[in-house]
Amino acid sequence: MMSPKLSMSQKKIRLAVSGDTGSFSEEAGLLYAQRNGLNFKIIFAIDMEGVLKALDKRKADIGIFPVVNSRGGLVRPAFEAMGKHLFKFTDELWLEVYQCLMVKPGISKKQIKKIATHSQAIAQCERYIRKEYPNAQLIEWEDTAKAARDLAKGILAKDTAVIAPARSAQIYGLKLLAKGIQDNHPNLTTFIVVTK
Repeated sequence: MMSPKLSMSQKKIRLAVSGDTGSFSEEAGLLYAQRNGLNFKIIFAIDMEGVLKALDKRKADIGIFPVVNSRGGLVRPAFEAMGKHLFKFTDELWLEVYQCLMVKPGISKKQIKKIATHSQAIAQCERYIRKEYPNAQLIEWEDTAKAARDLAKGILAKDTAVIAPARSAQIYGLKLLAKGIQDNHPNLTTFIVVTK
């Protein structure tokens, strides 16, 4: 761990994450920066393509995004994006992911007709969704935290629930209906750290 004096004088590292504020990718980025004593600024690139484009355009120094989950398997958008860009793999980290179900305040479980979230969150919570919301329409969104933000903004309909990190509910003023709804315990995701 670097001393505060050293980290204050070093250049601020631009750290691109494949998510919005409150995402698991942001959590992975914060964890990586803390472990490595980085003086950093987070760039919310929303998806894996965005992270690798930010590196290509030199708008980011480091990128972090998920590649595999113990339940959901390969994160396909990550591999699609990796096939289009040149980058250097530098590190990896594992993050235990706790998926949560949230709605706009005033919405009850009975009112939920749709569930919006990233395809990985759907895969990780498949049994829970089938049991609790067998008739809900599933909507794939580019990021779990972005789904929470878009529900709060009214971009998603009021009868929509989102699956996202608990922190997203707090940030965007949503009501947590259920915590730890992932099918596997532990629910581990591998994130990779890349540079240009």
